[in-house]
Amino acid sequence: MSQRQVDEETPLLRPVQQKKARTPLPWRQLSIILVLQLAEPLTSQVIAPFAPQLIRDIGITNGDETRVGYYVGLMPVILTGLFGLSISMYCFGLSKTFWELVLSRALNGALNGNIGVIKSMVVEITDSTNLAQAYAYMPIAWSSGGTLGPLIGGSLSRPADRFPNIFGHSQFLKTYPYFLACAVPATFSILAWVVMFLFLQETVPTRVTLWRLLKGRYREDSTPVKGAVTPTVLTDSLSTEDTAQRAKADGSKPLPLRSILIPRVIIAAGNYAALSLLDIAFRAVQPLFLATPLELGGLGLDPPRIGNILAIYGVANGLFQIFFFADLHDRFGSKAIYSVSMAAGIPMIITFPILNAVARVQGLSPMVWAIVGLQLALSVILNLGFACVFIYIAAASPNQASLGATNGIAQLGVSIVRTIGPASATSTFSLSIKNPDHAWIVYYYLIVLVCIGICTSLLLPRQMWKNRL
Repeated sequence: MSQRQVDEETPLLRPVQQKKARTPLPWRQLSIILVLQLAEPLTSQVIAPFAPQLIRDIGITNGDETRVGYYVGLMPVILTGLFGLSISMYCFGLSKTFWELVLSRALNGALNGNIGVIKSMVVEITDSTNLAQAYAYMPIAWSSGGTLGPLIGGSLSRPADRFPNIFGHSQFLKTYPYFLACAVPATFSILAWVVMFLFLQETVPTRVTLWRLLKGRYREDSTPVKGAVTPTVLTDSLSTEDTAQRAKADGSKPLPLRSILIPRVIIAAGNYAALSLLDIAFRAVQPLFLATPLELGGLGLDPPRIGNILAIYGVANGLFQIFFFADLHDRFGSKAIYSVSMAAGIPMIITFPILNAVARVQGLSPMVWAIVGLQLALSVILNLGFACVFIYIAAASPNQASLGATNGIAQLGVSIVRTIGPASATSTFSLSIKNPDHAWIVYYYLIVLVCIGICTSLLLPRQMWKNRL
């Protein structure tokens, strides 16, 4: 290896490397992606305000308030597809029994799977200078859905009772009082499908079937990958160039599944699963806590007020992410932000019993609403972790062509925990309010989930992985 020649003309100080300017975001494609992503939070959050009341209305609890949580959490919450979302939401609004509700959500889980693809497309249309900025805009969809969904669900559920002058003569809406609230996001999903079909451009130049990927048979007509994939450390930004340049550099050949399951992919996917488990468990308990009567450990709020609280969270979360995440990421890096977001889960959960204790003494006083605001602020901090873990997942991919498979592996783990999380959390909540001796068990359970997330975050590197083929 040649050494650098040093003479009297060699500068004593090396020139300072200037920070690479951000590449402008491709707004046309990114805007379409945000519209597509809006379908998931819109449909997931629309049922939150009226889900407890719906369980009461179908009569499966036989009037036992302490059993509501057992059935609210059994609704699958894998809400990411377009066609699956639309069909399942129409079916959900037409359901009259608990098992019809379950089957409509199971249909959704079987027919969707867009979120991993959407995250892959964001990486493919960005580079290392603007990826964090792009992920800062991703919460626009979640926040908009988190804002509009509860408002739609809280306002349009039981419309014949709420707006008798408009819907009071509709026998259909009296028979299916939650159909209108479900039909709005279902119709939006259809419109999103049309937008995707007409305007979204393909970003993957190479296509390999799932069977060939699993068997690794594409190697028969491709250039073999030289050497093993070993992670090294570079800087705290995703070590990618332009999508086409990176694909050209690594040969654009998807790796077989066994070559993708490397430690860094497992670590990134594990952190995504841990964060999602905590988040989905908290989101399942929160509306249930707000709807549960005060004497049983909740706040006893009605669906419209619950919808307003969740809508305020959606607005605050979106604005904070848009205006602050990219700059915070540039200054502190993914590891620091992710660690803080996980640590915020502990005080966020402790606010639950504090809220009930204060409300028992003071009623719905300004102090109670201040604590509700504090809980929402802490949940906004928790949500910062998702953008960070998405960046880790993108950096963990062995090469550009395997990015979709890497996101698919990460999404598989998340789908599993999102099936387990709501049922376990809400069932534990019901157990807590049913037996006063176990009043805090649900909060202990949620804090354990936080501790799991903190432990897994210790495995993440402070600086991003870099591919070496």
